[in-house]
Amino acid sequence: MKFVLDAHTHTIASGHAYSTLLENVNYAAEKGLELIGITDHAPAMEGSFGSAYFINFGVIPREINGVKVRMGVELNIIDYDGNVDLPDFYLERMDYAIASLHPPCIPFGTLEQNMNAIFKVMENKYVKILGHPGDPRYPIDCEALVKKSAETGTLIEINNASLVPNGFRGGSEKYIFDILKLCKKMEVPVIAASDAHFCTHIGDFTYVEKMFEQAEFPEELVVNRSVEEFEKYITK
Repeated sequence: MKFVLDAHTHTIASGHAYSTLLENVNYAAEKGLELIGITDHAPAMEGSFGSAYFINFGVIPREINGVKVRMGVELNIIDYDGNVDLPDFYLERMDYAIASLHPPCIPFGTLEQNMNAIFKVMENKYVKILGHPGDPRYPIDCEALVKKSAETGTLIEINNASLVPNGFRGGSEKYIFDILKLCKKMEVPVIAASDAHFCTHIGDFTYVEKMFEQAEFPEELVVNRSVEEFEKYITK
């Protein structure tokens, strides 16, 4: 399938990524993408910028070099009640938020603790995407997750970086495959993401595509096929 957007990318503002915003956008243009989302890590992640970084997005053009630019954040879920590390004051001023479980920001929990955190954050009206579920260090109930996605309209992310062989979220394949099979069965859409921390990884869905093929996942349930479909979800 043709992927026209990548909604999860990082810049030097994340502290452990290595390209600028403009480098990301220009590489997206070279790849032929129609839209890029800049989603730097929120302040609880070590090395990331402070909250002031997320308040001045109005200075950034909505289109650069023919690519639509959407400014968001990758929030850190900081407790098992689903609280995140930026208040609504900031979230209501950006295009969308991804929320994720990250080891530096929340301990590995039990299945019950993890699911409670995930359910609560999916009920947050500013969170449009659940970032990279499937890390086996955070056990989850895939069927309950997919049902919650259908209920809240929060997109489940299929993360290419989680599927890289010998990657830092090794073992995610089993959860991700199960999520895709359930999403296919329940007709729940997903969004693919590069989670790029360097510009040359933007728009790289190599391992996601292989997983889609293995799960025989229908293209019509992949939001990346259409800018209009993506923006329908982030403006809900």
